[in-house]
Amino acid sequence: MGVNSVTLVGRAGRDPEVRYFESGSVVANLTLAVNRRSRDDEPDWFNLEIWGKQAQVAADYVRKGSLLGIIGSFKLDRWTDRTSGEERTKPVVRVDRLELLGSKRDAEQGAYGEGGAYGGGEPSSEEVPF
Repeated sequence: MGVNSVTLVGRAGRDPEVRYFESGSVVANLTLAVNRRSRDDEPDWFNLEIWGKQAQVAADYVRKGSLLGIIGSFKLDRWTDRTSGEERTKPVVRVDRLELLGSKRDAEQGAYGEGGAYGGGEPSSEEVPF
């Protein structure tokens, strides 16, 4: 028997990218920055994939900088690059449970005031607010 369980607490690196399908399914994708024990270390970044009702919660309430707790499982997305023909992979955490951990005030103001704390993509260590 194997175990594939991931538990993380961190901050959203960007607003969720949400897709709605004709079937009624919904998926949200975002990144999560998780600090290491030492403040001098750069955070670890995780790609999250959230489906169903929890994806809609993410779409409605998660913003760049939001404090989140997740429980999920690790998977490896595989595809063939259209331009080079090479096989590519990307590690992803498929979220089974999403917890919004920030305060109501954080949600109303954006986690770090107007405009949030991060720019696009993965921020450098100077941009990370924690």
